[in-house]
Amino acid sequence: MDGITFDIPLFLLATFAGAFVAGLSGFAFGLVAASLWLYILDPVQSATLIIAFGLLVQGYSVWKLREALDWGRLWGAAVGVPAGVTLLIWSDPRSVRLAVGIILIVYSLYAFFRPAPKFSGGGRASDAAVGFLNGAVGGLTGLAGILVTIWCNLRGWPKDVQRTVFQPVAVATFLMSALWLGAGGTVTAETAKFFVMGLPCLLAGTWLGLKLFGRIDEATFRKIVQALLLVSGVTLVF
Repeated sequence: MDGITFDIPLFLLATFAGAFVAGLSGFAFGLVAASLWLYILDPVQSATLIIAFGLLVQGYSVWKLREALDWGRLWGAAVGVPAGVTLLIWSDPRSVRLAVGIILIVYSLYAFFRPAPKFSGGGRASDAAVGFLNGAVGGLTGLAGILVTIWCNLRGWPKDVQRTVFQPVAVATFLMSALWLGAGGTVTAETAKFFVMGLPCLLAGTWLGLKLFGRIDEATFRKIVQALLLVSGVTLVF
């Protein structure tokens, strides 16, 4: 079979699926897209496209939800991202991935069997601490905003409020990573070609996901997030 005939449709399908899931849930674009991309792209290309496409998906979703933004919560959660990323040079990525994967599995299973978990404590200081840890975990695992997503879920905020906290945090993480990749010269002409080809599928998937997001209730949204957290944890561990 001609590689091009197979590779391009597979790439476009993965891009659409990732964008749809991200539009619906607010995260997990890279988790879904890379599961197929890595069969046809090298790891550097895949990481570069996850960051580039993820920045567009998250940015567009944040813009659509801009009226619900609470800047106090946003900056409380995002303030730790730059500081957390600087800690990566002292960390062991494999150990962190395993630990985060186990935490995600345990939490998601707990949340499935204990409906609507809610933590009433915390505040701006707690938001900042979670944001700090999120920056480190996002840089090590590629799951930008994963800890902030769990935090929002625990706080029991409405789905619109949750997304207007963890999605801007993901945008900040993707933006810093994009600047780093650009400065490192890792963006090749072939990667740019895939980026242009995937844009229509990215926009279509994001639009469809956001449409469905507007029609689901709080309980369904929570279950979708918990299922994606479980898949993320299993992926990191195995």
